[in-house]
Amino acid sequence: MKTITTWKKNHEFESLHERSLIKIDGNKAAGFSPKALLLSGLAGCSGIDVVDILEKMKVSFSDFIIEAEAEQTEEHPRVFKDILVTYRIRTDKTNEEKIRKAINLSLDKYCGVSAMLKKNSVVNYKLVIG
Repeated sequence: MKTITTWKKNHEFESLHERSLIKIDGNKAAGFSPKALLLSGLAGCSGIDVVDILEKMKVSFSDFIIEAEAEQTEEHPRVFKDILVTYRIRTDKTNEEKIRKAINLSLDKYCGVSAMLKKNSVVNYKLVIG
């Protein structure tokens, strides 16, 4: 895996991975901050796993939204202490056990981003079915 990140101006960069471009901005005005990208990476990584697992379990769902938020230490470098991932998914309430199983498999076994972040941070989750 390789990315190419190019400085544009001030704290603004563009990062290219294969054919996809994202904007990074330390001032959070013209793109994601680097730490927000980490949280988005966690949400995306886990979300892909959960979708794949639920499809294999033949669980139908819609409106799947993942929120990731983190508390940071006060001292530098300001790293994540606690991370909370909230999974909001529209499905039948009878699927809750299967969804929890899919989330746990993702966060504990399959998601590499989760595995890396867990080396320094506590990663918890909340499930909202509706």
